[in-house]
Amino acid sequence: MCKLSKNENAFYNEIEELLKQARGAAYKTVNTIMVRTYWQIGRRIVEQEQHGQNRANYGDYLIANLSRYLSDTIGKGFSEANLWNIRQFYLVFPDYNQFSTQRVENLTWTNIRLIMRLDNQEEREYYIKESTEQNWSSRLLERHIKNKTILPTEDELAEMISREKQKFID
Repeated sequence: MCKLSKNENAFYNEIEELLKQARGAAYKTVNTIMVRTYWQIGRRIVEQEQHGQNRANYGDYLIANLSRYLSDTIGKGFSEANLWNIRQFYLVFPDYNQFSTQRVENLTWTNIRLIMRLDNQEEREYYIKESTEQNWSSRLLERHIKNKTILPTEDELAEMISREKQKFID
């Protein structure tokens, strides 16, 4: 590559940044749509199971056949395990509007799967809030969950700082 003038370099960098921003925005949009779609699929699976609830192992039958059908017609991403996760997503968050107000557009499907496995609703809400506000990767979120990291609230943090300052005054 030939040596670029300062003006050309700035121009190229600006174009590169515009493309990176557009890709990021597109990713967030697609992610939001896919999360909503997974929730809707989960709802439909649960509704379908309830219609066939008097048949033994209907859920297993339904998930296995749906997995085969979607894998054949749509492609990858619809294993039985993932469909069970999608079903669980609906069961853990039955009110999508409440869930979606917590800025889920910043959560990946992997993050959602990690959070929905938590039994405690307050913990789930905490990790949704923190992972969206702090833009945690799935690895970082998993580390926080495994270590039971619950960060102090702003009020708790202010109180801790105040106590530390008081130590120096005394």
